[in-house]
Amino acid sequence: MPKFTLRKTMIFIEDIHHDGGPVPDLPRRRAAIVALVRNPFAGVYEADLQSAMEDLKPLGLMMTDRLVEAMGGIDGIDGYGKAGLAGEGGELEHTALWHVPGGYAMRERLGEAKAIVPSSMKMGGVGTRIDIPLGHINAAYVRSHFDGMEVGVPDGPRADELLFALAMSRGARIHARMGGLAVEDVKGEDGLR
Repeated sequence: MPKFTLRKTMIFIEDIHHDGGPVPDLPRRRAAIVALVRNPFAGVYEADLQSAMEDLKPLGLMMTDRLVEAMGGIDGIDGYGKAGLAGEGGELEHTALWHVPGGYAMRERLGEAKAIVPSSMKMGGVGTRIDIPLGHINAAYVRSHFDGMEVGVPDGPRADELLFALAMSRGARIHARMGGLAVEDVKGEDGLR
């Protein structure tokens, strides 16, 4: 059983009050949480990584719960995304360990979330930032919810660390007007429409 020792977490909250044009009735909230953990596979090649996803499930649930709290509760959360960043001693495939623990934790806690959780992965040294893509929780074709949130920490990831991130949003982009599937037309049957 690999050990993903948690070094630190950080939470980022954005309330977007204005973005040109008319002032919206309510601000849009985006929030993200990141965790820096030791990468037990740094510097070595491990053929079987999939079993290690199970070890990260408690981290995914804890981060999801803290993120929901930062969002002020589940009500109205309609966007989500995840990201992974490997320090230079790791490999890109190590970030893929986050697919199940991060994505399924949010889908489990948010209830009826049907859409795939958008994801980004990359490698980088200390201070590297990463964009977490955001999409609608029930329908991938809702253009008004295509977005991203940039996060990073000043002292990580170290060469032997992984940075795992989750993000959530409430509402469409301020002044979204690019057409596509409207939120009120979402059926939520297949995660696409």
